[in-house]
Amino acid sequence: MAGGWIIEIGIRKYLDHEAKRLRPLEQENGKLKRMLADRRRVATSRPRPTPPQGPNDVWAIDFVHDHCANGQKLKCLTVIDEWTRECLAIDVAGSLRARRVVEVLARLVSVHGAPAHLRSDSGPEFVSRVLPRWVTDERMETAFIDPGKPWQNGTDESFNGRFRDESLSLEWFRSRSEATPLIEGWRKHYNAVRPHSSLEYLTPREFKKRHEAENRSRATST
Repeated sequence: MAGGWIIEIGIRKYLDHEAKRLRPLEQENGKLKRMLADRRRVATSRPRPTPPQGPNDVWAIDFVHDHCANGQKLKCLTVIDEWTRECLAIDVAGSLRARRVVEVLARLVSVHGAPAHLRSDSGPEFVSRVLPRWVTDERMETAFIDPGKPWQNGTDESFNGRFRDESLSLEWFRSRSEATPLIEGWRKHYNAVRPHSSLEYLTPREFKKRHEAENRSRATST
């Protein structure tokens, strides 16, 4: 591109200026940076229990809370496929007990099949007799995270952060009935339109379809 080298020089001069300006601050904060780096190394060195090996291997479930303008509470059950990052469901209610959780999961199993593992914390809705009994009947295994270690449910924690930042914090729902379709619309956009850096900038649906196509190709070649 004509004049591209001029732009390149300008960029280099700007970066050089910024580096000189920030160098004293970086030196002053060097110790803090080293401490944070050490903490990150410790965190990433901890293996996540039962990492997913493919689609429909590990589903992660959790709750996100909010409220509406009319005072109604929002309790949202999020269900994520850890491999594809696809949000399988966001169930919106005022109160979600174990039986309602089972109903949502049973509906998803009828569509996608049962996952091998179900990851969650040890909240009362997840450890009551209703859910573990259903999990056993469906021949799944639970993958409870350790108390006080939300990083072990990192995929769902990350999704919940995006859900809050991109939906709950941007919308001012007048009522729960208004919130439900808007949240469902955001979920569909997240799965089908929004690319993800962790998926090589594909959407969850695109990533899942590519994986399925690769499996078919390997099956026909053998």
